[in-house]
Amino acid sequence: MKEHIDYLSTLFVGIDIASRIHVISALDFHQEFFIKMKQAPNSQEGAELLESMIVDVLKANHQFKYVVIGMESTGFYGVHLANFLSASELLAPFSVRVYCLNPKEVRNYKKSFNDIGKNDGIDSFVIADFARVGRISIKPWRGSQYLALQRLTRHRMHITECIAREKTYMLNNIFLKFSEYALLRNGEHPFSNKYGATAEAILTEYTTNDDIVTSSIEDLVAFINSKSRGRIADPEETAKIVQAAARNSYRLDKCLYEPLTISIASSFNCISSFEKELKAIDKAILQTVQGLNPEEYTVLNSIPGIGRVYSAGILAELGSIKAFQNANALAKYCGIVWNDNDSGDFEAEDKRMSKAGNRYLRYYIIEAAGSVINHCPEYKAFYDKKYAETRTHQHKRALALTSRKFIRLLFGLLDKGQLYSPEKSR
Repeated sequence: MKEHIDYLSTLFVGIDIASRIHVISALDFHQEFFIKMKQAPNSQEGAELLESMIVDVLKANHQFKYVVIGMESTGFYGVHLANFLSASELLAPFSVRVYCLNPKEVRNYKKSFNDIGKNDGIDSFVIADFARVGRISIKPWRGSQYLALQRLTRHRMHITECIAREKTYMLNNIFLKFSEYALLRNGEHPFSNKYGATAEAILTEYTTNDDIVTSSIEDLVAFINSKSRGRIADPEETAKIVQAAARNSYRLDKCLYEPLTISIASSFNCISSFEKELKAIDKAILQTVQGLNPEEYTVLNSIPGIGRVYSAGILAELGSIKAFQNANALAKYCGIVWNDNDSGDFEAEDKRMSKAGNRYLRYYIIEAAGSVINHCPEYKAFYDKKYAETRTHQHKRALALTSRKFIRLLFGLLDKGQLYSPEKSR
């Protein structure tokens, strides 16, 4: 363990977490049982029962001054118990520390026992012994505040996914109504924001393509100026692009235009609502993160372009950098590795990313890396180099490889507690 512990004065508790029934064991440093594979329901009453078992041992054995409690991080089944025990007033005098352990680490440790039985509750002993031999390297459970941040950052990802799905769905309807407009790419698209107010007005206030075609350029320019509030640099050129797209688009039966227009308008409303919610979520995230791991949060924020929200998302999922031996382990944890080569020396030309890790952390790291590209010349140059190396999946590949490079930077700064500097990014 990274923290100083007086092992001879510590009661080591292991709890095997399950959806219905927990199993608890407790050992001293000499591996003597003080609680041996006893059960308690996964409920408030069960949590109080587990608490009383531990307290009874502490009262009866005065050699114990400290309590270390380990449990596997198994989804939500252990969240309430971790919160309850870490905040226990009865256990507080014994400097109780609760750790949510990586199940893979526990399973690997279990393999070291050659003659271990198959008792249903044996994992509680393994977890307690894992703590006893000093294998825990993560920080203690940080309680409700940590969980609150994670709930917010994960909900933010949910909202962004909803926006992406709605945009994809809407584009299908746009193609049906206004085929050539839907096919215009970024460089040739008339509006910088395809989902902005001006684009919405063109797609919903003109019922048919012929309405745009038969409109005079002057009227169309005036319409675009009004909806964009004069923010479009060359409204006449924009009007010509829109009109040409309308002229070259497929014509539909008149009965289809109104339903498609209603559907497109509804999608714009959904996207607008989601974006408002996103702003509210971002505000809540920033309020919640203030009192949580201020040092690590400061380190993350020192990286140009990462931003406060992405920093909070990474912090919420990462927990403690001390849980990872190196940058490769962190990359594997979030699934930014390639199946045939998990090392740092890879090219990933035609290989699929593993993605067998924490998808929330992967999302925030990739999003943060994409932002860093626009603020750090070194990362922009690296991205451009990787983009030019292949003709297929150029952006996805380049961004994935840049994210892997970004992970090495993250690990180095967080592990050493150092703020970003251009020299440390290399």
